[in-house]
Order: sequence, then structure tokens, then C-alpha cells
Amino acid sequence: MSALSGKTILLGVSGGIAAYKAAEIVRTLAQRGASVRVMMTRNAREFITPLTLQTLSQNPVATDTFSLTEESQIGHIRLADSADAVLIAPATANVIAKAAAGIADDILTTVLLATRAPIAFAPAMNVHMYAHPTVIENLTRLRTRGAIIIDPAEGELACGYEGKGRLPDLAAIAGVLERLLSTHDLAAERILVTAGPTQEAIDPVRFVSNHSSGKMGFAIAGAAWRRGAQVRLIAGPSALATPFGVERIDATSAASMLSATAQNFQWATVLVMAAAVADFRPAHPAAEKLKKNSRGLELKMAPIADELPRLALKKVTRLIIGFAAETENLEANARDKLKRKRLDLIVANDVSQPGAGFGVDTNIVTLYGTDGIAESLPKMSKDEVADKILDRLAVLRAAKSKRLRAVR
Repeated sequence: MSALSGKTILLGVSGGIAAYKAAEIVRTLAQRGASVRVMMTRNAREFITPLTLQTLSQNPVATDTFSLTEESQIGHIRLADSADAVLIAPATANVIAKAAAGIADDILTTVLLATRAPIAFAPAMNVHMYAHPTVIENLTRLRTRGAIIIDPAEGELACGYEGKGRLPDLAAIAGVLERLLSTHDLAAERILVTAGPTQEAIDPVRFVSNHSSGKMGFAIAGAAWRRGAQVRLIAGPSALATPFGVERIDATSAASMLSATAQNFQWATVLVMAAAVADFRPAHPAAEKLKKNSRGLELKMAPIADELPRLALKKVTRLIIGFAAETENLEANARDKLKRKRLDLIVANDVSQPGAGFGVDTNIVTLYGTDGIAESLPKMSKDEVADKILDRLAVLRAAKSKRLRAVR
């Protein structure tokens, strides 16, 4: 369940060309279970009508501070008090300047002064405007007061320029709001996640790999960031977008992924090994492309050393979570791996089950811990599974901290 479920998000739309994307913002937040209320500046109504946003949000749209109808039905103070979070998107240079100066001359800026809810700004403007010293100074003032600034995306702008100034990705906007409204029970953690497949070269154009998409590891990385953790994601070849707020490190082969994991292990307080790292590689990769022939091709495969047990010996207060993708003897294989690799928790799934294999958006897993507890979860989205794994992580961390205090 999204952290936005049952929450009221107050969306402020100001007058930039990106205002047309407010319709998709409303839809995205509503799909995650939020009740969206919209307020618009006069200039915003030049780009998109209140009726459109009222239809999508199924709530009245506030446009005037002193409208008798809106004051009797909503009221700018009641509107401010109703919000669990306030999002200004798009946030133009003008509305950013007003908010920084404390000016309240319309419904949007008046509500910003009246609300006690957390506020996020999603700037969208011309690349040169965004780089202007005045805009930079105003954004700094807003950050100093506790506002969240969601950095614009880069790309082609409506004005014809190329650069930083596009409205942030909708998933990034939703992710920031989810982090704002989540319990930050992992705020003390630095979580290192591996995800996706590895590719082992046969020759310069061919490789051996597996069906992993990386969806489970990416979901864990995103969920951990939303719950307050610092997160680094070591990703094998994957077309998935990096979860907002997460630092991504790309790797291709098992050797490069294991090397990146070892290099970042000292930084981490938790290691989550969700990647499907190859167990074997071609023993003698060809330097040139192998030509097709009628004799076929035989590959001699060499084993890839498992670095996890070696890292586990150095874990001290760290927690390590592993994964076991099996097709038979799920519990026996998972418990063996849990013990052999010195893990604190293992997430096991039978990838032959419908809805639990590679490349799908759902999973069916059982969590086995060194505490002896086995927790079987029904089929659910990988985002939901990610939070269940992190729930168990929080329990393990509390238990480990308690044991360490007892020793001292």
C-alpha cells in the first residue's frame, strides 16, 4: 500500500506551460490512493481549466481567495488545514519568489503561509531562469525553511532550449511525497542493494545471462529511500529507471558487480543482495566475434567465486539479506543458503510459480531468518513485498541492537 493511501494532497498549480501536466499529476496521486485537492493561480488557468482538474480529482478546485462560494465551501484556512502535504507543481520562478518572500496575494500563496503541512516544490521553467542567481537564492531560502525542492529534469524545453528545467518525472514527484508521509524507521540505515542480471561475455557481441529484470531490487531501493534510508543501488544491465533519491552504480559482469559490492560494503549498514549474479562464466571468452558454422559451439564454463561469505565475516553490526530463486525444495535450499552464506535473512521464491518469476510485477516469497521465523507472503506487488522485507529488517535491527547493548 502506498504511503499516499488515504492522505490529502493539496496541489498548487502555477502559470507555466507545464501546468498541463497537472492533470497527470492528479491522476498519478489518485491512483496511489490519495485524495487530491487543487488550487490554481490566475495564470495557471490560461493553460488548463479548473473543470479538467475538478473532474479528475473529484473535488472542487480553489481559484480565488475571496470567492464567496469557495469561502463557504472550502475556505483557504480550511484548505490549508486539510492537507497532509502540499505540492506546488509546476512551481514557476514567480511563485517561488513569492513563497520565499512571504507574499500572499492569491489563493496559492495564501495557503502556503497558512498550512503546517510539509511542502514540496517542483520547479519548471526556462533553463536560464532556473540558473538565475535570484531563483537559486529563493530556492535556497525555501530549503532553509524546510521545504523540499524536487530538482527539474533535463531535456528539450517548450521554449526551444535544451537543459535543466523540465517538470520532474511524475514517479519522482510521487516518490518524494511518499517519503514525506512515510515513517522514517530506516533513517539511521545506509542500505546497499544489488539488483538485476549480470552478463558474462562469450565474445565481443554475445553473452550468457539470465531472465532477471531487476524489478525486485529496484523496488527495495525505492522503498528504503522512502523510509528515510540512504541508498546505493548496484544495478546490472537494466532499462528500469533509477528510483528517485537513490544513488545508482552500474555493473555488467558478475566480477564488476561483486567488486562494486565489496568497495561499498564499508559504507553500508545493510546489504541486500537481490541481484541474480551468475554462478558460471565462459572460461575462455573469444577476442573476436565467433563465426557461425555447421559444427555448433561448445562452451566451457568456469565457476564464479562467491564473495558473500567473505563479506559476511566482516559484517560486525551490519545486516545482510540474500535471495534464493528456486524451482524445487524451496525451504531446504533457502535454509541451507541462509546458514552457508551467514545471512541474517533470506527471501526465497519458487520462480516456476505464476506471478513469482522474473520480469513480472508481482512476487510470492517466504522470508526465513536466523531467528527461526518463517513468514510466507501471498502474491503481491513487488513494491509491497519490498516493504514487507524492510519491515522484517527493522525488526532484525532492533533485535541486534538489543543484543549489542546487553553485551556492553
